[in-house]
Amino acid sequence: MPKIAVCDDDAGFLEQTKQMLRNWRDGQIPLGISLFTDADALIRCHSADPFDILFLDVVMPLLNGIEAAQEIRGFDRTVKIVFLSVSPEFAVDSYTVKADNYLLKPVNPQRLFFCLDELQEEMQQLEKSITVKSTTAVHRVRLQDVEYLESQGKLVIFNLTGGLTVHGTEPLYAYEKSLLLDDGFFKCHRSYLVNIYKIKTYTAKEITMTSGSRIPISRSCHKEFEAAYFATLFGKAGDL
Repeated sequence: MPKIAVCDDDAGFLEQTKQMLRNWRDGQIPLGISLFTDADALIRCHSADPFDILFLDVVMPLLNGIEAAQEIRGFDRTVKIVFLSVSPEFAVDSYTVKADNYLLKPVNPQRLFFCLDELQEEMQQLEKSITVKSTTAVHRVRLQDVEYLESQGKLVIFNLTGGLTVHGTEPLYAYEKSLLLDDGFFKCHRSYLVNIYKIKTYTAKEITMTSGSRIPISRSCHKEFEAAYFATLFGKAGDL
């Protein structure tokens, strides 16, 4: 269910927008909608539990929409941002924070629905992904780019193709809920979660990834790993 936040200092407009959002696709697609009259409150909430789409009023007291977006982009480069304004004069500024759209008030329902259609299509392309919070930012990592995860102290290192890494701040078990065998992932050791599609070879004790990295296999799960390996490659992971 897509999570949407709408921030505007006009409570009446917030309720109108909420109703329009609920009417999108005749209400057939459930949405989680949160309303904010304060941009600071939105930022705090988003940093703790990220939304998928943010609708921001440009002109608000204290922190305006552009400033709020700039702060959000400091730790989240992937969230979809749509600005709302009575004037097109701030449209150029919206490009500086990589906004996805700019809608004029009063918001035309058909324009809003078209905007949502576009955003949904873009998000579906990133559907097979995981959101990873690091100490400095929020990253959206495509599953096909993940080679393996390694738990190191209080961090979990996402080792990606091309030698890139992302350091997550949540424990390994928190990511296990998202990285399922149906997606090709298997926990071969208490400190490692591997992408089976990125395995080059393996023995009874060790996995060699396509990058050359070597990952230990716990003796207790070798048989289960081997079964998962062949089931995944032959498209039968869901039967395990």
